[in-house]
Amino acid sequence: MDNVVVEALVRALAVGTPLLLASLGAILNERGGVVNLGVEGMMAVGALAAFAVAVAPGGSLWLAVVAAMAAGALLAALHAFATVTLRANQFVSGLALALLGTGTAGLLGKKYEGMPLFNKVPDWNLAGFVISPFTVFALLLAGALAFYLNSTRSGLTLRSVGENPAAADVLGVNVGRVRYAAVLAGGALAGVAGAFLTLSYRASWADNTTAGLGWIAVALVIFVGWRPLRAILGALFFGVLYYLQFRLQGNSPIPTEVFSAMPFVLVLVVLALAGLRGQQGDAPAGLGRAYVRGER
Repeated sequence: MDNVVVEALVRALAVGTPLLLASLGAILNERGGVVNLGVEGMMAVGALAAFAVAVAPGGSLWLAVVAAMAAGALLAALHAFATVTLRANQFVSGLALALLGTGTAGLLGKKYEGMPLFNKVPDWNLAGFVISPFTVFALLLAGALAFYLNSTRSGLTLRSVGENPAAADVLGVNVGRVRYAAVLAGGALAGVAGAFLTLSYRASWADNTTAGLGWIAVALVIFVGWRPLRAILGALFFGVLYYLQFRLQGNSPIPTEVFSAMPFVLVLVVLALAGLRGQQGDAPAGLGRAYVRGER
């Protein structure tokens, strides 16, 4: 029984790691007032960029992670330009980038399909508990981001921009600059989430590597009320669901498609329950709205 619990926890942490990293990036975006539905695409390009650099002759794993961050941030820059500079609809822009990112990664990654990564990021053995360095980083980052948002001047500035950009502007805050920085940082974290999949979790590249994890991360932000520390529990919760999905598939007459859809169905249930409980009231007041100086 103990072995089953330990295995479930290890698997939940593994699957929860990209969810936690991506959701933390989305929390940064949305605390600044910018909705980002393009997380799936940013994870996909990050995963491909990391793998491409890692399998190159003399490829460095650290450089691969940097490449993933750069790829995610580059796609995020398009979103920032569209939503902050051009004031385009944030939801439409995010959806477009999700499609662009996954499509581009799928097309450019065809030559890497079936190619193994022999120098994957090694796991750490901490007191007999095998864990990925990405997981440790994600857990520490959740604590650091909570401290940043609640206890630092720049974090409070970011939150003020998401809550009331007009008031922040009056106080001398460059709303556009703050939102650009938040979106780029969020995209970089989504890229790291993708890097985990190809450098540590699967150590290979295949089309649809992200498998909808980016969409779950977007929903997870709402589920945890835009709070970084709650995101840890939320990521573990969905990680356990993925573990159960694979454990139950071989021991049940129910079609495997039902289990594959289980995490996504639960996302819809969770969001519906959050809406009924009024949890959307935790969202930043200026979320999803472009800021135009002088407008009320």
